[in-house]
Amino acid sequence: MAVPIMQAVRVGSYVVKQHITGRKRYPLVLMLEPLFRCNLACAGCGKIDYPAAILNQRMTVQECLDADAEAGAPVIAVAGGEPLLHKEMPEIIRGLIARKKYVYLCTNALLLEKKMDEYEPSPFFSWDVHLDGDKTMHDASVCQDGVYERAVAAIKKAKARGFRISINCTLFDGADPKRVASFFDEVMAMGVDGIMTAPGYAYERAPDQEHFLNRQKTKQLFRDVFRLGKGKKWRFTQSPLFLNFLAGNEQYHCTPWGKPLRNVFGWQRPCYLLGEGYAKTFNELMEDTKWDDYGTGNYEKCADCMVHSGYESTAVMDAVRRPWHIAKVALFGPETEKPMAPEISLANQRPAQYVFSKQVEEQMEAIAARKPAKAPRVKVIRTEGANDAAVKAETSAESTAAD
Repeated sequence: MAVPIMQAVRVGSYVVKQHITGRKRYPLVLMLEPLFRCNLACAGCGKIDYPAAILNQRMTVQECLDADAEAGAPVIAVAGGEPLLHKEMPEIIRGLIARKKYVYLCTNALLLEKKMDEYEPSPFFSWDVHLDGDKTMHDASVCQDGVYERAVAAIKKAKARGFRISINCTLFDGADPKRVASFFDEVMAMGVDGIMTAPGYAYERAPDQEHFLNRQKTKQLFRDVFRLGKGKKWRFTQSPLFLNFLAGNEQYHCTPWGKPLRNVFGWQRPCYLLGEGYAKTFNELMEDTKWDDYGTGNYEKCADCMVHSGYESTAVMDAVRRPWHIAKVALFGPETEKPMAPEISLANQRPAQYVFSKQVEEQMEAIAARKPAKAPRVKVIRTEGANDAAVKAETSAESTAAD
């Protein structure tokens, strides 16, 4: 089983409790993004297109712990940017584990071997390594040769040290189902504990706009992959119903509040993938966001999205309502032959709004406002004819200008 039994029980109990109490919207996983800076520049990424002043921002340890306290989700995914660039990341992880939260630290693994000794194996902790397929597929995805081999070496070392390891595999248009299936075989042979997979989200500012999957292509790709995986016992860290959704068998609507994001700007509206505003508190995010304005069928930017950050919470909630259904899918795997579920109509979706530049401008102004003004430098000059104790202080315009 890819997810530890105690984690599955605890998350299941948490979801059942929310249903019993009648809570309509609640977080399942806290997405924590303590920094945007990364040591890669992937063609499909929309997270690193910020000025240096923003890329240099970091959430503090206390801000991370406060975000956990606000959301109260049982699972926390620490993402970025590259989290291992954050000098206080070991302290953040220790603080979250001390609260018995299940923590997945997402990383491209370039720094994993160097930083591994700063962390300890725990049933509450797992490395989540970014691998978008085999060597050729992954290195092309991250736009740098040799990354796959370094990630695999780090995975093997982490497993030898007793850590739990999962991989995060994002698939794009043009992916070959046979190569993807062979890659899943390969990571299982490495001893990886589980696979998380999804299609890439079409970030509007990603350098490569040509290789994002639409929903029909996503469904066909995953059907073809899952058909090849019948009987192979691949271990996924995701709900069987979410995998069934990827294969086109569920007509799910997005629940973006299921995986709320806290980053250096605040609580991002409406979700991890789409930043169209920020709330100061978690309660403000949940109560004041116009949730019905978003999701496939409601908003143009959401038209092709089938990513776990929006839909896996839907699948988990459905499992509570239909336990017999998830039992069947878990036993037999996603359906790959029957007709697909009807697609959500896009006829009434509102047009996309582009707010990135405005948000960057606002954040840069906020950073400038927080930055303390430097006092002018003072140059001490002896006054002609004065005794040794007499001095004259003058402001050095040249020195001040140099600041």
